[in-house]
Amino acid sequence: MSTPTVRALGRFASAEAHRNGGPCLCEGLADTPAHVLADRPDATVVRHGPVVAKAHAADTDPGELSVRAGVAAHPALAHVLLAPLTRSAVTADGRPVTFWPYGLPVDPRAPRDAPWEATATLLAALHAVPTDVLPGPLPPMRGPLKAARAVERMRGAGEHPDARAVEAAWAALPAWARAESPAPGRSLCHGDLHLGQLVRDPGGDGSWRLIDIDDMGEGDPAWDLARPAAWFACGLLAPDDWTRFLGAYRAAGGAAVPAEGDPWPALDVPARALTVQTAALAIAKSVAEHRELDADERDVIDACARIAHLPDELTPAPTK
Repeated sequence: MSTPTVRALGRFASAEAHRNGGPCLCEGLADTPAHVLADRPDATVVRHGPVVAKAHAADTDPGELSVRAGVAAHPALAHVLLAPLTRSAVTADGRPVTFWPYGLPVDPRAPRDAPWEATATLLAALHAVPTDVLPGPLPPMRGPLKAARAVERMRGAGEHPDARAVEAAWAALPAWARAESPAPGRSLCHGDLHLGQLVRDPGGDGSWRLIDIDDMGEGDPAWDLARPAAWFACGLLAPDDWTRFLGAYRAAGGAAVPAEGDPWPALDVPARALTVQTAALAIAKSVAEHRELDADERDVIDACARIAHLPDELTPAPTK
């Protein structure tokens, strides 16, 4: 069903794609003229030909969004982040809308071709950019806030027999990882890194770029490595893939972990938090869909049960 937001984004994207006039030839392409890429309360994304229009969450701070868009457009990050087509946002159905070039995403049907090395190299470059050269003031990276919202969503979904393990793992995290106090670290961070956040640069040589600036900001760079780390720890990411990712990050001079030796003192807390976030969302979705947890979701819940019993001395301070 087409929502008012989707219809508005289709019109905006079409206008942006054809701002220089001329007939619309996009209907002749394989995709429909207004192709819905996502439609959620926090992100509705519609493509028209070479243009993507994104409606951000209704509670998005317009000032912070403007700063994040300015960062994405900054020359220091030209080879790291996909730059927006426009710096200013418009409004659709009460939500701010930004415009982006369309780039080919990672193919989820080809996990063996996942660009782990490119992802790690982009992150290392992102973390290395001095924040004082960027537009500001930079807002905090929103990773811990997303984890907290996932737990709230689980609590609002209703009772579930596995929620207790998730709550116990959540309670064992330090306050900053639960978004209850300022997070340490002053690096520029993506804040929600996963393979769905990469596209091919449509205007350059086709190399990978990071997208989705909604959670970008200052924080602990280890948070950007936390999801792959959590998946590896839960058995959901193959050891070879984890080794490729971590090795490439270190080879590129990434600041989140030591260049050699054990990376887990830096990764442990963020990886625990992402494990809890993933488990909380799994429970919320399973309750909403009236289904049992699948095998992967069960592995994450089991990991939460183990996290809840880890000794406090394994909770280190972030690296930066």
